[in-house]
Amino acid sequence: MQDLTNAAPTPGPRGSSDALLRLIADSVPALMAYYNLPGLCCQFANQGYAAYNGHTTESILGLTVQEAIGDKAWLAIQPHVERSACGEHVKYTREQTLPNGEARMIEVNLIPHFDASAQQLGSFVLITDITERWRAERQVRQSEERMRKFTEATDEAIVFHRDGIITDGNEALTRLTGYALQEVVGFSIFHFISPEWRAVALDYTRTGREDPYEVTIRHKDGHAIPVEVVGKTMPLHHADYRIVVVRDITARKQAQEREAFIALHDTLTQLPNRHFLMEQLSQVLSLARRRHGRAAVLFVNLDHFKTVNDSLGHHAGDQLLCNVAERLRQGVRDADVVARLGGDEFVVVLTDVQGPDDAARVADKLLASMHGVFTLGQVPLTVSPSIGISLFPQHATTGDALLRCADAAMHHAKESGRGNRQFYTPSMEASAIDVLQHERLLREAIVDNAFVLHYQPQISLEDGSLQGLEALVRWRHPQRGLVGPDEFITFSESRGLITPIGRWVMREACRQLKEWQDEGLALVPVAVNLSALEFRQRDVAGEIAAALRDTGLAPQYLGIELTESVLMHQTGQVLDTLNALKALGVGISIDDFGTGYSSLAYLKRYPIDSLKIDRSFVVDTPGNPDDVAIVTAVIQMARSLQLKTVAEGVETPAQVQLLKGLGCDLIQGHVVSVPLDAVALQRWMRDLPV
Repeated sequence: MQDLTNAAPTPGPRGSSDALLRLIADSVPALMAYYNLPGLCCQFANQGYAAYNGHTTESILGLTVQEAIGDKAWLAIQPHVERSACGEHVKYTREQTLPNGEARMIEVNLIPHFDASAQQLGSFVLITDITERWRAERQVRQSEERMRKFTEATDEAIVFHRDGIITDGNEALTRLTGYALQEVVGFSIFHFISPEWRAVALDYTRTGREDPYEVTIRHKDGHAIPVEVVGKTMPLHHADYRIVVVRDITARKQAQEREAFIALHDTLTQLPNRHFLMEQLSQVLSLARRRHGRAAVLFVNLDHFKTVNDSLGHHAGDQLLCNVAERLRQGVRDADVVARLGGDEFVVVLTDVQGPDDAARVADKLLASMHGVFTLGQVPLTVSPSIGISLFPQHATTGDALLRCADAAMHHAKESGRGNRQFYTPSMEASAIDVLQHERLLREAIVDNAFVLHYQPQISLEDGSLQGLEALVRWRHPQRGLVGPDEFITFSESRGLITPIGRWVMREACRQLKEWQDEGLALVPVAVNLSALEFRQRDVAGEIAAALRDTGLAPQYLGIELTESVLMHQTGQVLDTLNALKALGVGISIDDFGTGYSSLAYLKRYPIDSLKIDRSFVVDTPGNPDDVAIVTAVIQMARSLQLKTVAEGVETPAQVQLLKGLGCDLIQGHVVSVPLDAVALQRWMRDLPV
């Protein structure tokens, strides 16, 4: 072979054959070589094989396998070579790393060569680069492995079908349907879909849709399972097939149903809420109009429900509401509607009533049912509701109007002694409308800052000098002009509006006083009143610190006036807030002292600077000896506690003389000055003697 393949070409047939053999060997994409036995020396190599091992076709001749391919490669293939040398056709694959670092996969065939007498002369080496095929097969294997893992791990059922006939499925399919795989393979996929959904599923498959849709399938035991289905067509050269992913959406459907229920029902009592009530009431009224019938609305409110929450806790209150809801349901017909608006307010809609007497009988029945004992934990309890009644079409023709009329009647029932029922009359609603109008105007005033501060001076009884100012808020009412705090502060507290008003008063008082001080006036503190509700709801210390910082007013020029009711709440929050104010340098005074609680322990518990003697104890002095005794006691007690005293409502010189003789520190009232607006007070201060 060596003479045949490596000798120089010679004229004639033999030379032509050798050249052709060389041309063919060097042109094929495979690597080729021949090694003889017993020495395993190379007798032939094409250019690819020689170059692959770092040789030429001439230099590789005569080298052993180990010399030709190197020690490292020899160690790897030696067992294969030895088997081939023993006459075995050996085929194996091996990964090779090229000098540039690229990994290639080769397939090696070692083919033994025998003579006519079956004596092995050597072995052919045929090496093929199968990298691309190897990579493709590896990707297929990896893809199949991933698919296997996904189908085993997922809770989503996966079904393969061709023309609707199931060919395969994963384990999740058997868990979802209850059928073993062999029980579904070969059957139509549509057989397992609920009859009412089969037409939808058939159309989905026939049109080749691939968007998700919802159907219901049947479990082996017969129960229906709502599922979301997504199909995908997989093209093949001989026939397309479909992959269908089936997801159980039972939990999602239950959650949607629960959400829909919650959106229309009260979560505590499971009764219809206001929104659902208005829908049902609208339907009741529509039916009554068509039939020329009548209906009634009962507005039910529990009397003194807050006492239950305050004494027994909110859990007991919730239990009571649930029990009341159940008694209301039991007290009316199935066709009637019972709803909870919130808190302790319920509404009953009576359908198809004949007249007022029917509504009255039902209301009396409900009143009687509530008089029965409720047991909350181990505590027996009786409650009474106040019920207002409105009639359709006598009192109103719309749901909102009927509800408003029944509400007004319920409030009248409360004003009439509670625990009774009242029918609506037009005169009842006037007061309710007035309240709503008052609230609307007050909310607009907050938005527009339609308030103004008046200031009342406080002077020293010792030398008559100005010692302080009290800021008093007024409302610029759009119809009534300036309105005093007695007419809107308590109302604003009940409507949750006191906080924005209080914030405005605090900042405006600080701003105005700083402005006067910049002009050389009012180097005295200004006192601002805080209600008990404000003190509990707001971050008083933080807001005051911010107001002082923003206006530039020094803390010693601000005082806070609190009622005794604030201090009777013996909580750490009260003490912490007062200590924080004291740390700021803000003064603290007790307003209307003596009109609140009798306990005086708070006077030593809290960091208080002064007491304000209420005007009710001053107005009848010096003629009333009891009031004189009270004022005297307050002043002496304050002095012993090293607290200053301020007398309010001082109007006569006689009162001034009495208070001065008793040792009172400061007074305010008409004898000094009525409350003045900023302009008038500025003029008053400029007229003070120097």
